[in-house]
Amino acid sequence: MLIGVGLGPGDPELLTLKAIHVLQFAEKVFVPGKISYELVHPYADAEILEFPMTENKVKLQDAWISNVNIIAQYATTGIVAFAVIGDPNIFSTFSHLRKMLNKLRPNIIVETVPGVSAITSFTSRVNVPIDATFIVSDGSSIMSKIILKAKRPQELADELIAEGYSKLVLIERAFTEKERVYRDDFPEYCNYFSIMYGKKT
Repeated sequence: MLIGVGLGPGDPELLTLKAIHVLQFAEKVFVPGKISYELVHPYADAEILEFPMTENKVKLQDAWISNVNIIAQYATTGIVAFAVIGDPNIFSTFSHLRKMLNKLRPNIIVETVPGVSAITSFTSRVNVPIDATFIVSDGSSIMSKIILKAKRPQELADELIAEGYSKLVLIERAFTEKERVYRDDFPEYCNYFSIMYGKKT
């Protein structure tokens, strides 16, 4: 098993208790650089994997394959953590690593532990309250949409499909005992604490 662990924006006090638990519990911990290494070091003896900063696609591909093979040596039979700054599922090295792992080693289970993302870190650090819809972008085309307070999921699903989003997921009361995940057959109504995700394919 491979677990992507979010380390937050860089402040050691913004690591979550669950992140610390996974780092201490994992049989092997990998990180993509020195900043991540320093955050992890109080809890685990991590190994730094090299991810070259280059636009050479051949070198990048070789590095991704090499790192996946290194991780797979441990994750095939044990529990491995890959710890990254921010959140492992938002504009992250871990996201790319996961895609390659799914392609080359689809038998390995992958999970994630969320971290404090760059988005929430930014709004807190500069003291900017957000109280209306906003867009987060890295400059690429908009391919995903996340809707908070998705109280009328079936209606939202119809709207998203009409906009070209075909891969839909709804989670109600996430991280609680009453958590429910829907990937089809969305209910007409659900709890205020619900989030719907749509992706164009």
